[in-house]
This record gives sequence, structure tokens and C-alpha cells, in this order.
Amino acid sequence: MDVPAGFFNTLWSFITFLPFFFLLFLLGLLKGAIICPIAAGIITIGDSAVVIGLWPAHCIWTYYCVIKTKRLGWVLKILLVLCLPLPLVLWPTIVIVASILGGIAYGFFAPLIATFEFIGRNTTEKTLHCFIDGVIPTIGGSCTVVRDLTDFCFHSYFSFMDELIEEIPADENPVDVKLLKLPQCLLVMVLAVPVDVPLITAIALWKSPYMLYRGWKRLFEDLVGREGPFLETVCVPFAALAIILWPLAVVGALIGAFFSSFFLGLYSGVIVQQEDSFQMGLAFLIAVISLFDEYTNDMLYLREGSCFPSLMAARPKYRRNMDPPNSIERMKSIENESVKTKERECLQGTKLASQRSKTLKWAIQQYTVVQVWDWLFKSCEVNGRILLRDGLLDVKDIAECILKGNCKKLEIKLPAWTILQCLLASAKSESPGLLISDDIQLTATNWPRDKMFEWFVGPLLIMKEQIKGMKLEENEEICLKKLVMGYKNENTEDWDDSDFPSSDTVRRAQLQAIIRRLQGIIGFMSRMPTFRRRFRNLVKVLYLDVIETGQEADQDGTHVKPKRGGRFFLGRGQKKDKGNIVETSSRNKSNHADMV
Repeated sequence: MDVPAGFFNTLWSFITFLPFFFLLFLLGLLKGAIICPIAAGIITIGDSAVVIGLWPAHCIWTYYCVIKTKRLGWVLKILLVLCLPLPLVLWPTIVIVASILGGIAYGFFAPLIATFEFIGRNTTEKTLHCFIDGVIPTIGGSCTVVRDLTDFCFHSYFSFMDELIEEIPADENPVDVKLLKLPQCLLVMVLAVPVDVPLITAIALWKSPYMLYRGWKRLFEDLVGREGPFLETVCVPFAALAIILWPLAVVGALIGAFFSSFFLGLYSGVIVQQEDSFQMGLAFLIAVISLFDEYTNDMLYLREGSCFPSLMAARPKYRRNMDPPNSIERMKSIENESVKTKERECLQGTKLASQRSKTLKWAIQQYTVVQVWDWLFKSCEVNGRILLRDGLLDVKDIAECILKGNCKKLEIKLPAWTILQCLLASAKSESPGLLISDDIQLTATNWPRDKMFEWFVGPLLIMKEQIKGMKLEENEEICLKKLVMGYKNENTEDWDDSDFPSSDTVRRAQLQAIIRRLQGIIGFMSRMPTFRRRFRNLVKVLYLDVIETGQEADQDGTHVKPKRGGRFFLGRGQKKDKGNIVETSSRNKSNHADMV
């Protein structure tokens, strides 16, 4: 939608849009009122049935795994056995309450928002779309929520528990609690709660007026400059509602700080156990106040540091060996200077914060977790076709995943090879981050601001630097494809009959360690419900490719050959759309795969 130029044109456009907006708003409210009970009922009934039905199995298996595991010491086992009844009893209650509230919110607001979204689309029959948009997708999304919870309760949970009872290496010691340190832990916790809770809450309360002022200032500047949420006329009423409801967001942040202060204070007991020092727990009791103050300063774009003891002054040292900055923090420190330079250049002569945000958005494009997630599965789809062509992906594995639900082998090796390709390309380039396509790279300045994402990308950056230092030859990279998909990587002897070009056992061990660590990361990711659902849809797309190209397995099932007339789609028709890598040739197949 074009933004009208001039104050009077903007005002007239806004006034003429108001009747249209109120009609759409009433229609959205009506759709929300109709769909809300259906969506809330599906989510509540489905989630409750799953949680209550599996609750006895979860209780029995949890106690069995905690008692059997060798990863925990006997003192910690006793404490867990005594404490487990509380979370096990609260688990169904929390899920049911969250399902009711989440179902009501999702069922009401999803159709309401979808009623306005069709305005910006270039579609015909907009009148029909304003009535039907958000109805079927909301009901389908409710079913997806139930499916994801089912995957978590039925697959992810048992996968975590199976890992807990696995045998531990001989050189690994079980995690245990030192009995002699328990009184000190309890004493530190008792001291931390009355100290940290009032001070952290006071810091949040002291900065809440500034948070209120800063948020209102930004929203009003966006309103005057027609930027941010006020860029589209259709978004103006919702953005105005955000101005009205901003105090509620400030109150929510204050309440969140209050409750989090309890956990921050109680964590001092964990410090005592980890560092085997009562003084370190007392040091963390004081240092966490400074850490919280610095965190809030960063969130509100205040001055760096803290008025409490900090790194610049005398913040207490609560670790014997403070970890050096990890790879992510090093990259951020390196790139922050260039970012600040760009910011100063871009912001010269600007007056409004909204203009600053717009200028910076041109300079630095911020990617989201969803975009990176889409890239991973689209790349797996393209690589799956290539591996089918080369005979490294077995049709029997695809059929077993579709028919029997056994995707354990396929869901580890295919994403592992996809990410390994990314690491190889990134190691060859001079990119400080990860090169996910010819013109898209993830760096510390543009990747998603998500802590869990950083937990995944940190080890990948380390592996990229290790690969870069090894300087792999082209024939070694080609051979890695076969090794990842068809060989074990537990010891160097597993590659003896693989025709790997290098006979250096140290080089082999390094590559095997990288592959094992990569497969471990993928194994953790595969426990996410969204991963399982999307990977199953991906396998269905590959299965449809097998049918379309007329492929069949050999007698031994180890190779794939296309019948006459069959052909492979190797990712042709790929294009970039706002940072997303979209596979246009498989869009219809992906839609059809959801119905298989």
C-alpha cells in the first residue's frame, strides 16, 4: 500500500479509512467469537488428552530412568526422587491451564488479524477473502499445536530419557551433590533471596518509568514519521492500540523481573556446589545485581556498565576460572566497531528515532529464526534429491520413515550433511559467520537475537574454524558426503574401506570428531516437535519425487536407479525472497505432502 505524501493527504487517507477499518474490525471480532471456541476446544481437549493419557507412563519412566542412570550420583538421585512428585503433579495442570489461555488467545486474535492481512495482498475477490481468511488456517493451526505437543510427549521426552540411561564413558564422572556443601548452599540461598529480590525489583521499578517514556517516545516518533508499525495504513489502529497498552507491557516486565529475581538468587547455591566455595556463592549474590543492571541498560539503550560493582570497577569474581568470551562474543566485539561506524554514518543529519531505525534497517538486514529454519529444510530437500541421484540415500529408508515412522537414521544424517556443506563453503570464504547461499551470510550483526539460536550456532562457528585450519582438498570434501551418509564415525578404523584420500590418522580423527559433534547437535534439534513435523513433510516430498521419477531400489536395496523417462529435480527454480531461500519447483509438492 502506497503511503500518501503530505500531512493533509495522510490525514484524509486516515479519516476515509476509519469506516472501512471499523467494519473490518467488527467482522474480525465476529469471526474471532465464532472460531475461538472451536480452536480453544481443539487445543484444550487435545492437549489434555495427550498429557493425561501419557502421565502414568511419564511418571513411571521418569523414576525408572532417574534411578537407573549412571550420570547422576546417589545423593542427587535421592534428592530428585524426593522432589520429583511436585513437578510431575504440576505438569498436567500447567499444560491444561496454558492450553485454555493459549487456545482462547489464538482462536480469537488469529482470525481478527487475518481479516486485515488480505488488504496488502494482490488478490482478486477481496470481499470473499475478508470473510474466509483466518478461519480454516486457525483450525488447522490448533491441530498443529496438538500434534507438536504429542510429538514432544511421545517422542522427544522418551528420547531425552533414553539418553539419560545410556552408558557413560569411563573417564566421565557422574554429577552429584556434595553433602558437606548442602548446609552452605542453603545458607547462601537464604541470604540471597532477601538481598537479591528487593534490589533487583527496585532496579526494575526504578527503570520502569524510563521504559514507559522510551516506548511511548519511540511509538509517537514512528506515528509522526509514518515509520515502523505506522508505515501501512491498515496497521495504524493496531499501532495506536500498542500506544494505549504500552503501560501493560511495562507492568509485565516489572512482574517478570520480580519472579526472575527469586531464581537468580537461588542460583547462588548452584555456584557453591560448582565452585566448591562458600565465598563464590556470596560473590555471585552481589554480582548478579550488577549483571541484571547491565542487562536492563542494554535493553533500554542506556549507558554501558552499571552503577553497582561491575567489570569496570570491582564486581566480585564468582568463578575460579572465568570463561573467556566464546566465538559469538568475539565476533560481536569485532563487528560492533564496524556496525557503530555504519550507524554513525547513517544517522548523520537524522532527527527521528524512526528514521534511524529505517536507515539502520537498510544498512543491516536482521534475519529471523524462521528464515534460518526454512533455509535448513529447503536445503535438506535439495540435498535429498542430489543424494537420491548419487545413490547415497536409500529409498528403503524413505519408505520406512513414511510407513513405519522410523526416521531416526534419516533425520540425523541428511541435516548433518546439509550443515556440513554450509561449513565447508563458509570455511573457504572469508565470511566471519556462516555462508548459507552465494549472497546471504549469517554474522553476529544480522543473525536472530535468540539465546537458543546462539547455543546452536556457537559450536558451528568453532567447527568452521577447525575445518578452515585443516584446508581440505576437493577430493576429501567429495568423499565426506559418502562418509557422512553411509559410514560410522566412532573410530578411525571405520573409514578403512572408504577410499578416503588421506591416510593421516590424526586428520581422520579430527574429521570424525567434527561429524560426531555435528550429528549430536542435529540429534538435539530432532527432539524439537517442529523439527519432527517439518522433517516428516520433507520426507513425504522426497517420497513423491521417488514416485514421479519412477525410481526403484536394487535387489539389495543399497542403490537407487531411475526408470526410463524419469528425471531428478536438483533444486532448479530456486530464488531468494527477502532473505528466505524458496524452492519454487517443489511448492506444489510440499502442499500435497501435507495431505499424504
